[in-house]
Amino acid sequence: MFLSRVFTLYPDYFPGYLDKGLFGKSKGKEWNLEIINIRDYALDKHKTVDDTPYGGGNGMIMKADVLASSLDANVKSGEKTIYLSPRGKVFNSKLAREFSNENSINLICGHFEGVDERILESRNIEEISIGDFILSGGEVAAFVVIDSILRFIPGILGNLNSSRDESFENGLLEYPQFTKPQIWEEKKVPNVLISGDHAKIKDWRLSQSEAITRDRRPDLWQKYKKN
Repeated sequence: MFLSRVFTLYPDYFPGYLDKGLFGKSKGKEWNLEIINIRDYALDKHKTVDDTPYGGGNGMIMKADVLASSLDANVKSGEKTIYLSPRGKVFNSKLAREFSNENSINLICGHFEGVDERILESRNIEEISIGDFILSGGEVAAFVVIDSILRFIPGILGNLNSSRDESFENGLLEYPQFTKPQIWEEKKVPNVLISGDHAKIKDWRLSQSEAITRDRRPDLWQKYKKN
């Protein structure tokens, strides 16, 4: 069973939508969620988890000793630990698939201006970013990472082919999709999709994916052409 363990100052945010739909149905079977309240490991009666930065500057920094206590009491040897940070490696589908092969993953949700650098070094923590923007906390990023990973865990999605056909899986954006009615507001479903010719349908979908990727994501298109 895959375990997602989240370290946060706001445990009430979870499980949120992860208790709904296919994720909720498979929770406790194919995967599980464990929420750790970092504040429970504060060392003083005021439950202090942050302090001002050495050298001056705006905001507050999460204390290394408190975060270390929460990690050391819960993280098992050999488990991957990730700090969700805007300066980290950009998260993508490839990383989500790689993480899904782990037995467990630990996600640290940052707040304030960040965490004491020493905890990242001493506990061999990897930094991951979900994009070039700033969030008020790492909880939203944790949901994104967990959601993406769970789609690759066998038994969670109703159809394993669903994740294989989605955007980014072959380096391209996904092709257009259609369903009934066949004619809607005078717009028809492409004839090839109702032809029954699976080879032609496959070729059409590939050509559509290539065209959409070339137009919308030239960065992905250049990578695709090199492979």
